[in-house]
Formats: sequence, C-alpha cells, structure tokens
Amino acid sequence: MKRRIAASELVLNPDGSVYHLNLKPDNISDTIIFVGDQKRVDRIAKHFDTIEFETQKREFHTITGYYKGKHLTAMSTGIGPDNIDIVMNELDALVNIDLKTREIKDKLTSLNIVRIGTSGSLQADIPVDSFVLGKFGLGMDGLLHYYDSKHVRELDMENAFIKHTDWSPDKARPYIVKNSDKLEKVLLTDQVYSGITGTAGGFFGPQGRVLRIPLSDPDMNKKMDSFEYNGVKMSNLEMETSAIYGLSKLLGHNACSMNAIIANRANLTFSADPYKPIEALIQYTLDRLLLLE
Repeated sequence: MKRRIAASELVLNPDGSVYHLNLKPDNISDTIIFVGDQKRVDRIAKHFDTIEFETQKREFHTITGYYKGKHLTAMSTGIGPDNIDIVMNELDALVNIDLKTREIKDKLTSLNIVRIGTSGSLQADIPVDSFVLGKFGLGMDGLLHYYDSKHVRELDMENAFIKHTDWSPDKARPYIVKNSDKLEKVLLTDQVYSGITGTAGGFFGPQGRVLRIPLSDPDMNKKMDSFEYNGVKMSNLEMETSAIYGLSKLLGHNACSMNAIIANRANLTFSADPYKPIEALIQYTLDRLLLLE
C-alpha cells in the first residue's frame, strides 16, 4: 500500500495549490528559471512571446509562458537556503506527488532548474560584469545535513576544503554538490567563467563583511579564495546555489546556477551599472535554453 502524505507535512491551500508557491501542477513548465528578486521575474517575462499564467504569494512570484516556442517558468525564490528548501520541495510535490491522493507517483518527473542571480567574485581575474557558472555548489549553511544526503555529495572535496580552511567545528560542516552535466553542456561557453560557487547562510558575517560585529575568522575569505581542488577554484559567493544543487540531486532534478558578477571581493570593485550584466545574463540564458532537449 502506498504511503499517504499527511496534511501537516504537505500543506495545501483551499484551492488545492501548494501552500507557499500558490501553484497547481499545470501552472508550471518542466524548465524553470529561479531568481531571487521578485521584480526580476518581470524582467525575464518581458522577453516571452506569450504569458499563460501568473501568480504571487509572499516573495514567490511566478510567470509561465513561451520564449521563441520554448515553454518556460520564471519564479522568484527570495533570498537564502531556507527559502530554497520551501521552493524545491513544493515544486517537486507539484510534479511527483498526486495532490489529490497525497501519494507519490509511480512515474517521476525531472525538472530543469536554472538559477539566474547576482554574485560577488572571489578571484581577481573574474571581473565585474562577467558571467559565472557554478560547476559545484559549496554550502556553508548546513541545510543539506537535515536530509539523507551523503550519496549526492563530493565528500573528498568537502574534506579538502575543511582542512584547507581550518574549518571551525562550531560551524555546520560544509557540503559540496556538483551541478547537472546536462545543463552545463547547454549553458557553458567561452563567454562564461566556471568554478565552485560558495553559498553562505547570511549576507554580512557569513560572507566576511564587517560592520559592528567582529568575525570569528577574519581570514576565511582569503582561505576560500585560495582553495583549489582538481584544478577547480572557488569562483564566487552567494546564498542559494548549494541548496538548489543538493535538493535537486536528492529529488532527481537537473540544476545549474548562472551568476552575473556585480562585485569583485578580491579587488574591492563594484559594477558601474549592475542592471546591465543581469539583463545580458537573462538574454544569454534564455537563448541557450532554446538548445535544451
């Protein structure tokens, strides 16, 4: 007998939509673009030829339509791994759980998920206004440890990072998950840098920023900058990628993170017009997704 998922575990709205995203299964495409800022959903959707659905609840804004014949969904996740936990689980429920019977489907669906975000470069040779693809997501937030996840993680790389940075046992163990090879092949060109995208659990202290509170390890950013594993270096730092990669691997989805670099933490520079590289990355990603089968 199939397990029926309780109402307290999979919460639905009165209209049968998933609780936070306010979506039903036929409201989304199997190719979904994540952005953090809800206003950025409109900046993607303005490129669509037609729009068939739109909704918003809290910070979760969703538009589904067609771009040059490609069925796409653009969705805002808000900021941070905690929001990604909500978005990934509810999206998976839409395609892999029968919301009426509350039973897991016999045939599972794999979504294609691409994050378009802004980020700060950790390497001096990755300039502002460039694009970075996350080959790996390195999580410093601890989210994935709440799930049975060792089988999807790069444990040897994790150990090397912990040793290199002299990682404090007071902090959550870093976890590392690779992106989707399928999506990387479509999105990575000579116009794009690639590396390890670090995901922090906050914007200030967790990313080495100091206002009034001293850091527990003032040298952590320098340690991350110099980390390299099998020729792959830390490229950038943000707040969502590792959670997207980890939960996607666990749930059987494809995920890849694309970042517009608006700040360079190594040489302390910031883009003169941060909206310009984001718009360019949106256009680049939409056009590359046309090649996705």
